[in-house]
Amino acid sequence: MDLVPALDEPLKKVLGPPTAKVMAEHLGLHTVGDLLHHYPRRYEERGQLTHLADLPMDEHVTVVAQVADARLHTFASSKAPRGKGQRLEVTITDGSGRLQLVFFGNGVHKPHKDLLPGTRAMFSGKVSVFNHRLQLAHPAYELLTGDGDEAVESVDSWAGALIPIYPATAKLESWKLAKAVQTVLPSAQEAVDPLPDSLRDGRGLVTLPEALLKIHRPHTKADIGDARARLKWDEAFVLQVALARRRHADAQLPAVARVPAPDGLLTAFDAKLPFTLTEGQRKVSKEIFDDLATEHPMHRLLQGEVGSGKTLVALRAMLAVVDAGGQAVMLAPTEVLAQQHHRSVTEMMGELAEGGTLGGAEHSTKVVLLTGSMGVAGRRQALLDLVTGEAGIVIGTHALIEDKVQFHDLGLVVVDEQHRFGVEQRDALRGKGKQPPHLLVMTATPIPRTVAMTVFGDLETSVLDQLPAGRSPIASHVVPAADKPHFLARAWERVREEVGNGHQAYVVCPRIGDGEDDPKKGAKKKSPEDEAEKRPPLAVVDIAQQLAKGPLQGLRVEVLHGRMPPDDKDAVMRGFAAGETDVLVATTVIEVGVNVPNATAMVIMDADRFGVSQLHQLRGRVGRGSAAGLCLLVSEMPEASPARQRLNAVASTLDGFELSRIDLEQRREGDVLGQAQSGVRSSLRMLTVIEDEEIIAEAREEAAAVVAADPELAGFPGLRTALEALLDEEREQYLDKG
Repeated sequence: MDLVPALDEPLKKVLGPPTAKVMAEHLGLHTVGDLLHHYPRRYEERGQLTHLADLPMDEHVTVVAQVADARLHTFASSKAPRGKGQRLEVTITDGSGRLQLVFFGNGVHKPHKDLLPGTRAMFSGKVSVFNHRLQLAHPAYELLTGDGDEAVESVDSWAGALIPIYPATAKLESWKLAKAVQTVLPSAQEAVDPLPDSLRDGRGLVTLPEALLKIHRPHTKADIGDARARLKWDEAFVLQVALARRRHADAQLPAVARVPAPDGLLTAFDAKLPFTLTEGQRKVSKEIFDDLATEHPMHRLLQGEVGSGKTLVALRAMLAVVDAGGQAVMLAPTEVLAQQHHRSVTEMMGELAEGGTLGGAEHSTKVVLLTGSMGVAGRRQALLDLVTGEAGIVIGTHALIEDKVQFHDLGLVVVDEQHRFGVEQRDALRGKGKQPPHLLVMTATPIPRTVAMTVFGDLETSVLDQLPAGRSPIASHVVPAADKPHFLARAWERVREEVGNGHQAYVVCPRIGDGEDDPKKGAKKKSPEDEAEKRPPLAVVDIAQQLAKGPLQGLRVEVLHGRMPPDDKDAVMRGFAAGETDVLVATTVIEVGVNVPNATAMVIMDADRFGVSQLHQLRGRVGRGSAAGLCLLVSEMPEASPARQRLNAVASTLDGFELSRIDLEQRREGDVLGQAQSGVRSSLRMLTVIEDEEIIAEAREEAAAVVAADPELAGFPGLRTALEALLDEEREQYLDKG
């Protein structure tokens, strides 16, 4: 009997170097274990045909279908021998729709012989459009019927009537992956089970070897159900154990408890607020103050809709820490945002921001800005204020993380816009305290509860879900520029009306267009169909010129984008905030933190090129005052396209949590999980954080119980092995720095 390869055996030893190379480069699969965890995307039933009507454009697909018709065309061609070229057109059907396959030149002979009407086969290729019809050009195929040797033994030898269709690439079709899996499947018996026996038995889950066997070679649909239920639990539980251990380790760290002095800076600040805090702001502030009063570091995620008053809550926490004799830092992802925060914090604090020493009797402190583009003298003074403790509150960009920056007594780190800030950077800043400082992470991107438990599972979560009084609703509409050009003309009229009423407007474009980001550079030649389909995104520089000379002539139009020098950016923002500009044409640099209450209208060009959460963020820049906001989403995409459905969803609700749910359902999970946080591939292959909310919540409870009883997992060797596999080096660092 052949030896069964171990799970950590490199694929090149088992499958040969050429196949292993493609698997490593295109699918990230390196070992036998990796391949066993490359699960089928779906299954085809022998007797059943797929829905050709639902094929996605530009994606690599595998379909099982029947040949309806095959025609060989001959045409004049200077490139072909004897001046005649050949093209084979094959029409396949599944009952729901038809799809055209096309083969050219020397590639027509074999398919012409194989693909006779009535033949059933698996076809694999990239879906494109030609003459307004879907087609696969030169697809790979594998016959499912035939006689003698022509029959596909690899397919027919599969025990069940269910054919697994794997996530594949152009270089490696689904059926070749299936053959490779068949080769390594005996190794599934070696898989060490990470789930504790009591948990597995209590929930009636199959063992891991059985689950792997059933996911790759199911006999029935019930087999697939058993396997999926088990493999989802694995992923949820192992990840939650990693996070539970992280929380447990954090709870052991020492931190200085920061309890605000009575009648100090915080009391003075609250007394001068011109409004009362919302119920939500009071509740969240209490959660934060309770955490700050403990002797291990706070790790809290503060989620809040755009404009829900997160900055105010964070500032009160910072003032509490200053009252307790410490320093607080607010970290922003861009200079524009750091300057904006510095302005709004000093405005909110007034004379309280003009203090001398920490905890000084006059109840004030110094608020210092530190960014990379500051002049030498200003920077030197800021660094001095930090190290002497003169500055109680410091606001800046990642310039704060440099080695030279030293603090007197760092007590609290506030990170704004988590998803733009790497964990390594957050960690470097945390290392600047004598003991680990408390950490508050703020995000305006609403995160569904399950994602918060999965991605930010090491952070406690607070949610601000009510808007402060005086905030106005925002009306959002989709403007179909291609179908109804007069709608776009009306959009510019609406902008003129808003400006005529004394208000201001934003126009947002996906691209700068200053030549440096020209998509034509280095682009490959495309067919005319591609060109029409994929024109470059609209650019700020071009649109600003067109508007100033055309529909918005006579209005004061300015441009803002990330490649402008910091001083210019700041000058443009100040001018806009002061009402000296009517219309600001910008990239997404205005997405976070920009606060101009007089801006009431926003037109987003090529809105389909932005994500759902990003559109929601952008829209939050208008309607910040007492006048109602208007957001117009301009798109040239056809009505039935998924992009338009996404825009319709944004236009139909202002609930960020609902939108983030839609966003997650439409995007691949990996974007939101592993990749968004650490740049490594998501470890979730089977679990979907939206559908599997119950499993994640239960796994979190089970994981917390296991870790509380046995933090080192001495009694769970299988679980330790699975954790080591999950926490490869990169991911280990990510979780350590969470």
